[in-house]
Amino acid sequence: MSSPDHLQLVTSDGFADYVLLDCGSGRKLERFGSVIVDRPEAQALWQPRLPKKEWMKAHAAFSASGEDDEKGKWRVDKPVPDQWPVKIGGLTVLCRLSGLWHLGLFPEQDPHWRWIKERLATSKSKPPRVLNLFGYTGAASLIAAQHGAEVTHVDASKKAVQWGKDNQTASGLNAAKIRWLVDDAAKFAAREVRRGKTYDVILVDPPKFGRGPDGEVWDLFANLPALLGDLAKLLAPGAAMVLTVYAIRASALAFDQLMREALADKGGTFESGELALRAQSGLFLPTSLFVRWRQAG
Repeated sequence: MSSPDHLQLVTSDGFADYVLLDCGSGRKLERFGSVIVDRPEAQALWQPRLPKKEWMKAHAAFSASGEDDEKGKWRVDKPVPDQWPVKIGGLTVLCRLSGLWHLGLFPEQDPHWRWIKERLATSKSKPPRVLNLFGYTGAASLIAAQHGAEVTHVDASKKAVQWGKDNQTASGLNAAKIRWLVDDAAKFAAREVRRGKTYDVILVDPPKFGRGPDGEVWDLFANLPALLGDLAKLLAPGAAMVLTVYAIRASALAFDQLMREALADKGGTFESGELALRAQSGLFLPTSLFVRWRQAG
C-alpha cells in the first residue's frame, strides 16, 4: 500500500452568508446569514483576537454543561427567528437553534461542495448517481441535485431528514431527484451491495458515535472499516468518494491509510488532510479530517 505524498490543509474563508468572525478560549464567533452565534470549540486553545464588545454582539450563545459541549442550552440575548435562511450559491438552507449546539449546517465543508461539483461536471453518467451517507440536513445532497445528480440521502435521524426536505422546498428544488431515507447507513450500504447498485459519487460524514433508527450502535473506529469495504463495491467506473471525520484524537493519516486499503484495487488518486476555517480576525480553526478519492474516468 503506497503512502501519501503529503497531507494537506484545505482552508475556507466562508461565503457571503457565512463567516467565522473570531475564535479562541474554547469558543467560536460566527455569522450565519443575519444571526451571530457564540458556540463551544474545544480546539480553539488560543486567545480571541477581537475585543469582548464584538463577542457581545452575538444573538445567542450556547452554554455547555460540564465537559460535554453538546449538553447545555442556548442563551438568547437578541431576537432570533425559529428558523432563518442561509444562502449557499442558489440554494437556501434553513438554520435553527437546535437542541444541540448545531445549527443545521457545517459551512467548513464548502471546499468539499466545490470539489463535488467538479466531479459531477466531468461524470460520464447522465445523470450522475450520488449517495450521501450520514447526510444530516442535506446541504451536500441539494448541491448535488442542483447540478443534475440523482441523489440518495441517508440519515438515521427522522428530524434531520425532514429538515433536509424543508431545505429542498426552501431552495425551490421540489422537482429534483432526491430520495430521502431514514435508515442505518451501514445496513443500507450492505443492502445496496446485494442489490448490485453503483454510484458515481459517495459522500461519507460519520459521527464518532451514533445510533440508527432501530437502535443500531455506530462506533466510528469499530464500524468504519467494514462500511468502507462495502462502499468500495458500490463505486461505478470513474467514481469519486469523500470521507469527512470530525472525531477527536484521530489522525488524517489513519483515515488516509484506511481508505487506501479499502480502495486498493480501484487505482485512482487520493487527497488527505484537514479542513480549516479562516477567521476574519486572521486565525485558522481546524474543523475536521478528510480523505478524497477519485478514479480516472
